[in-house]
Amino acid sequence: MNIASQKRVRYGILALLFFGTTINYIDRQVIGLLKPTLEKEFNWTETDYSNIVMAFSAAYAIGLMGFGRWIDKIGTKLGYSVSVFFWSIAAVAHAFAKSTFGFGLARVGLGVAEAGNFPAAIKSVAEWFPKKERALATGIFNSGANVGAVVAPIMVPAILGAYGWQEAFVITGAVGFIWLIFWWKFYETPARHKKISKEEFDYIHSDNEVVLATEVPVKWTALFKIKQTWAFIFGKLLTDPVWWFFLFWLPSYFSETFNLDLKKPSLPLVIVYTATTIGSIGGGFLSSYLIKKGWNVQRARKTTMFIIALCVLPIMLAQFTKNIWVAVGLISLAAAAHQAWSANIFTTVSDYFPKKDISSVVGIGGMAGSVGGILFPLAIGMILDHYKLLGNITAGYNIIFIMCGSAYLLAWIVMHFLTINKKQSL
Repeated sequence: MNIASQKRVRYGILALLFFGTTINYIDRQVIGLLKPTLEKEFNWTETDYSNIVMAFSAAYAIGLMGFGRWIDKIGTKLGYSVSVFFWSIAAVAHAFAKSTFGFGLARVGLGVAEAGNFPAAIKSVAEWFPKKERALATGIFNSGANVGAVVAPIMVPAILGAYGWQEAFVITGAVGFIWLIFWWKFYETPARHKKISKEEFDYIHSDNEVVLATEVPVKWTALFKIKQTWAFIFGKLLTDPVWWFFLFWLPSYFSETFNLDLKKPSLPLVIVYTATTIGSIGGGFLSSYLIKKGWNVQRARKTTMFIIALCVLPIMLAQFTKNIWVAVGLISLAAAAHQAWSANIFTTVSDYFPKKDISSVVGIGGMAGSVGGILFPLAIGMILDHYKLLGNITAGYNIIFIMCGSAYLLAWIVMHFLTINKKQSL
């Protein structure tokens, strides 16, 4: 078999997923980078901003539940297209908001529509990659989120300085429409794709195994009776909110703690989000490497995720440093670990469930993560407002870093015991 030839089509599909996820996160992050400007423009408090973030998270949770099941029914091509079309409209709509309520409405639209990205992308990976390559493929497309987070701190301040905050929303939001053209032209499932070779098709299906949770697709409500569903739910519930913090509050943390000027390209943010790209691909590579070396799939995933959870713990030490670059290093490690975790936790769904149910389970777990994304920003807003009134907002961030640092190890413990196999030791 010609390896170079048989890899060509599926990695072209992966490139589409990568760029779609990149755009998803650029549009999502714009408001965090414009936070100081918008606070002055609309006289927002930390609680006001938290409410806007929570509006996004609540809408994202609802959208995940709906898109997850819907994409399983209508397929990835149409489902992903609808998602990107409407989130691009919502992203542009921010430019026309005239009040806090208006921004809240725009965030709701963005949250609902952006929720289709990960159910569609993960289902696409399960359709286009054999099990031994899925964690790496997930890590690669998921690194698009990190690339988006790197591009945004460079792109948004440049647009803000040259034009204004409204133009920052319009220009970044419009990129999704360009991506849609390529997606609609080039995407199909392997069975329908005109350019896939028989060798590549056979390779994609070369390691189909009996899934661990069930051998046949199950009804949506029945998914809640399966312990592996709850493992994914708790894993997302406990760790997704940490990424929301990195995405929406990290710029203001560096601004308020180290006087970073967010109107200029921000090197600390670029470093942090570049590290997450390495983490996403590295985390996917490690578990895939262990599987190729003969490790059991569960053992490889759990071992990798345990190592990742330990890598988040040092972020608790950020409270003891007054050096911005030490803080950048600690936060970079934790943020990279989160994306390594993300690459693996998403892949556990295709380890346990048939392809027909993957988007549904991803939607359920993603909704749980968004519920955490609603509650955690509420706590963040109250903590930061309290310590800001005391004139010591850094103390508030210290408490938040402790919460972030402990979340992954707790999530790993819960997931391990919900999916433990008595015939298999970790």
